[in-house]
Amino acid sequence: MHPKPPSTVAFVGLGAMGFGMASHLVKIGYQVVGFDVYEPTRARFKEAGGNISPSPRDAANGADFFICMVANSEQADSVLFGPDIGAVEGVHIAAASEAMGLAVRMGLDTRRVYDIIVNTTGNSWMFENRVPHMLDNDWTPRSALDIFGIVTSSARSQGFPLPLSSVAEQLYLSASWRGYGKEDDSGLVRLFTQSGSAVHDQAKKGISDDELTPTVTPNEINKVGFIGLGAMGMGMATCLVKAGFKVSGYDISPGRTSEFLSSGGNTGAESPAEAALQADILILMIQTASQVEDVLFGSGKAAEKLPTGGVVILHSTVPPSFTRKLHTRLQGLGKEIYLVDAPISGGVTEAADGLLTIICSASRNAMSKANPVLVALSGKSENIFYVGDDVGAASSIMLIKQLLAGVHIMAAAEAMAFGAKLGLDTRSLYGILKNAAGGSWMFEDRVPAMLSADWVPHSSLAIFVNDLGTVLDEAKRLSFPAALTAAVHQMNLIGASYGWAQEADSGIVRFWELITGVCVSKSAELAKPQEMAFKPREYPRLSLKETIDSLPPTYKGDILRTIRERISDQKTPLLVILDDDPTGTQTCHDIAVLTVWDRDTLQNEMESSERGFFILTNSRALPPAEAKKLIETICKNVEYAARTAGKEFEIVLRGDSTLRGHFPDEPETVEATLGKGDTDAWILAPFFYQGGRYTIEDVHYIAEGDELVPVGQTQFAQDATFGYESSNLRDYVLEKAGSRFTSDDLFSISLDDIRRGPEIVTEKLLTAPKRSVIIVNAAAESDMFVFAAGILAAEQQGRKYLYRTGAAFVSSRLGISGIPPLSADALNMSSTTAGGLIIAGSYVQKTTLQLRALRSRRASKLHVIELPVAKMIHSSAEAEKVVNEAIVDACQKLKTGHDVLVMTSRDLVVGEDAISSLSIGGLIAASLVNVMRNIDVRPRYIIAKGGITSSDIATKGLNMKRAIVIGQALPGVPLWRCDEKTSRHQGVPYVVFPGNVGGEDTLAELVEEWAISEPS
Repeated sequence: MHPKPPSTVAFVGLGAMGFGMASHLVKIGYQVVGFDVYEPTRARFKEAGGNISPSPRDAANGADFFICMVANSEQADSVLFGPDIGAVEGVHIAAASEAMGLAVRMGLDTRRVYDIIVNTTGNSWMFENRVPHMLDNDWTPRSALDIFGIVTSSARSQGFPLPLSSVAEQLYLSASWRGYGKEDDSGLVRLFTQSGSAVHDQAKKGISDDELTPTVTPNEINKVGFIGLGAMGMGMATCLVKAGFKVSGYDISPGRTSEFLSSGGNTGAESPAEAALQADILILMIQTASQVEDVLFGSGKAAEKLPTGGVVILHSTVPPSFTRKLHTRLQGLGKEIYLVDAPISGGVTEAADGLLTIICSASRNAMSKANPVLVALSGKSENIFYVGDDVGAASSIMLIKQLLAGVHIMAAAEAMAFGAKLGLDTRSLYGILKNAAGGSWMFEDRVPAMLSADWVPHSSLAIFVNDLGTVLDEAKRLSFPAALTAAVHQMNLIGASYGWAQEADSGIVRFWELITGVCVSKSAELAKPQEMAFKPREYPRLSLKETIDSLPPTYKGDILRTIRERISDQKTPLLVILDDDPTGTQTCHDIAVLTVWDRDTLQNEMESSERGFFILTNSRALPPAEAKKLIETICKNVEYAARTAGKEFEIVLRGDSTLRGHFPDEPETVEATLGKGDTDAWILAPFFYQGGRYTIEDVHYIAEGDELVPVGQTQFAQDATFGYESSNLRDYVLEKAGSRFTSDDLFSISLDDIRRGPEIVTEKLLTAPKRSVIIVNAAAESDMFVFAAGILAAEQQGRKYLYRTGAAFVSSRLGISGIPPLSADALNMSSTTAGGLIIAGSYVQKTTLQLRALRSRRASKLHVIELPVAKMIHSSAEAEKVVNEAIVDACQKLKTGHDVLVMTSRDLVVGEDAISSLSIGGLIAASLVNVMRNIDVRPRYIIAKGGITSSDIATKGLNMKRAIVIGQALPGVPLWRCDEKTSRHQGVPYVVFPGNVGGEDTLAELVEEWAISEPS
């Protein structure tokens, strides 16, 4: 027998530790092929008996083992994946170098530029990591400049075009030719500066934002004019309305102005001049310098209508030179009109949520006047970066940010297209890159659209055609070479020539798809879960009484006392309930509901709350991508607020008890945002007694009359957006998340476990497999209290859970016992003679039956206004007419004491797919909101029927930001009160009536009980 040859080991990273390890392997007989970026180390290892390889790839070729001993995760990513996908990192370094070189040429404080960019959409892993080396003038080779180029060589051999990477490669070669090749790749910036230390030399102390003191309060701003209601502008304008400002909105497209009004806007202007008339603040959110010029001094005539001392806030991305000329021209009007140069960073979601990053340059007097509006748009003063009184400096930094953002989008498209060419699963590729050195804000935000081929223009290609053109014009004025920017601009122009200008900027990936035949979205389908290998199990209907009577007796201990004792333990975290519609409060009382989630509000609630609070996300009304982005934003803010307040917390995703909602997207997003490794298991507990929702032997039932109907056989399972087939919750998890879980990952807490007491529940929970989904059975309210006590004990032993539950778990975990429904007398309704207002948008069959019974029983005592949905969705003019007539009609009848029902027509109108169905629902919800916002008669009470409807009426129609759940109007029907001064109809009882709760006569009985005996 021949002796076995020694194993070959590839060893990458021959630093102090790595060199010793590799040398030891050589001594004991292994064939070691080593690689390190530092030439002297490679030579030293060769002297020690090792073999040397020119690259990590060559070292790994034919090796039995591969050892990676590099300094950090970024280098590991480059070593392990560099041969195929490392180009994106190289492009990002080149972009950072070009951007910081331009900052030097513009005369900006480079450290301030860095501090701002890392908080904007222009950030990337490489920018955040490499620019500090530039600021420190430190070229120590952590990753040598000469490494770049493997990917472009590979692409050339396959005939695949990588125009952006090729430009970056030429920059690297030029730097190497100058003698920088063995130094750190951040040294590439020296190509763009006359002095090698220029970035370091131009880093100053900067300006303190804390020195800015507002001279006016929000209440002193009588009017805000807002011009430009595009995708970003619409969210910003409605955000200001929610913040309590009186906003007059204008857009060149009348339809956008109408949409603003439908979304809760105060007034719509017919011209820029009308929007500017007597406006203390005029906001411009339009695209180009020429448009700004025309709005202010041309056909728009806005400047001449501005009052003395007015402030113009310019959010547009325009050349700094134009901004300075505009400032001078406004000053020349002789009315002491101020200009705040205030470009913004953030997406559509951040605009609507008031979480934008704003870069500002203006006089301190102008800033102090504009501050309330800027804070409302940014969520907090820390998101406002003041760069001094040199108007135009903010625009300069904005150009640098857009340079980076534009390059990062193109780099993302190029990398994903090349990944498809290599036959990679592009969805998995996205997951690898976004969390590694190739990640950027734009990569993470834009690639999902490439994976789904969704070109809805949340940010259009035309924006970057314009903005990068502006960057190049400014660079030319400064005689600054911007090769990467020029390449990206040319490719965007090609995209525009194909007719993509008004589509999403992420659609530029089609450039590669057209010329090479690859398809990023089809490559992503490789990772989509396959069709279920089994048909969901079917179950018969059961007798409600016989089934309940056959179950083991309920637990009789004082379980509520046990829960409250465990909650009082300081180790027990606050419960933060993210409610995907307002109906999750249906089992609670004396607890806060937030409809905003800025950090300051969350911190205040964290500091004052003893048990927990609700955050109304209304995410069920959003498409999946937007819902995930929203949950991510909220979780980040909650985490920050908790850390600042010194509180521990845990998240409950309160969802629909009939299983409709974003599952598993929402829990996956929470894990990804807060840390996947911290969760031991997911809890799935949809039980809700008041709604007749039971889980028995893992099968979820809905009580209909005397029967228990498996949920998969009900109308709820046929939902146009969130439909499903399964009744058994194990099947449901596999149906919805079969790519993540197998049957081995599913675990049950049975009714037999629960009815033996909380100690048994705790024992079972502690034996559940890590990363499992735990299904909770329950058929009585006491069952959920027992489970809550058991899981609190498990948490106190170190377990951590993520919850997806119905309403019952929330009240049980908080130790809230039920109280009787609140009567009209308890709510002091005798103090008003106005009628009550019922607004119904839900289309579920139960709502339709309840509305029919209400109309029948109340007859002439109820005034009905029906909105014709089919007509409204096809004509905005018709929709506006219908809404205006409904407002006048409702006000007249409410004054006379009549109860008024405003309802959508009962013919369900759906779109071609789930997304279009949500869009139709959103349009109708906006119409109902517009009705509510313009009813100036204070109703006796307000009932909103349906989850999405009640959310929109509360947040947009009544401007609620924080309400208190005071109890229930009926079992399972929450009752809120909002006493905030900024809310409309302050203190009026607000009933959140779920679309799927109660019998046919339940709504009619409530209206009868609360009605005035004889309206006038």
